Amino acid sequence: MGCLICKDLERALESRRRKYTEARCAAYYRVSTELAAKKLVDMERAKNDLEEHQLVCVPAR
Repeated sequence: MGCLICKDLERALESRRRKYTEARCAAYYRVSTELAAKKLVDMERAKNDLEEHQLVCVPAR
């Protein structure tokens, strides 16, 4: 049985990864990289949250 917190954090990471990819592919990216940079930071935070939880999560081990 999987950990619900892990699943939620994985979903959040995938959502942020998708938003970052969309921002990088958007036409306005050529004009301003600020939005893509913010999405990258959000994605990295979600990744760190998941990794930190997995360090203490028993089912993830």
